[in-house]
Amino acid sequence: MKQLIINGDPGIRKDAVIEYDGEEYVCFAVARQGDWHGPDRVQLWCTVGSEDEREDYQYRRYIPNHLETLSADADAVTVVESAT
Repeated sequence: MKQLIINGDPGIRKDAVIEYDGEEYVCFAVARQGDWHGPDRVQLWCTVGSEDEREDYQYRRYIPNHLETLSADADAVTVVESAT
C-alpha cells in the first residue's frame, strides 16, 4: 500500500484502477485537497495498493504515517478503469 499525491485531477474517484510508473493500483481512498485555499491546481491524496491489500485497508491493518509516499502529475497517471 502507498500514498500517492496527484497534482491535478485525472478524473479518478474511489475504487478506480490506475496505472502509474508501470504498475497498476486500486484507489482505496481519495481525498481532494486545495479547492479553497490551496495551490493553483487541486491535489488528490490517494491511498493506493493492489487488490490483495483491500482487506488490510478495510480493517486498518496498516499505519498511515508509515506508507511510502509518491508524487505525480495528473498527466503521468493513466486511468485503466474508472469507478462505477
